[in-house]
Amino acid sequence: MLLDPTQCFAGFRPGFLLRSLPVLVRPRAARVLAYLDRETAGTDTDPDWKRLFALAAAGFADRKLVLGRRPDAGALRAPLLLLLAGRSGAHDPGKVAARARAAVPHARIEALPHLTHYALPTAAPAETNRVICAFLEADRGDGGDRNDRTAGPTA
Repeated sequence: MLLDPTQCFAGFRPGFLLRSLPVLVRPRAARVLAYLDRETAGTDTDPDWKRLFALAAAGFADRKLVLGRRPDAGALRAPLLLLLAGRSGAHDPGKVAARARAAVPHARIEALPHLTHYALPTAAPAETNRVICAFLEADRGDGGDRNDRTAGPTA
């Protein structure tokens, strides 16, 4: 399962990188929390998760970013659920879905249209868990062709 993955199927939106730059250069807890508040606006993102994320980002301020080449998604043979945030500011969910569909035709691609990249982990747990559990249940021991369960984004 990939939850609104970045850099797998498409690059970042330039505006997202510009908004993220102050947090990457000087990750202070208050700055990161303000950034998350903007990036999750209009969602019910868990405030404790946002505080934990902000503390972690500030606590590892001297970390080095690890950037690499985009993985070869076409080599993926395992069942795949790609769950996208329909309001992702990180990348264009439609572009991600189209490229994922081309690279991994057997993937099940779904979107939660009201969520943002940072909101996806916690803002709609019941809906997120429903999609994940349905994917796991559909793939359990069927051994058959997964293409019949490939869906386009619901956004």
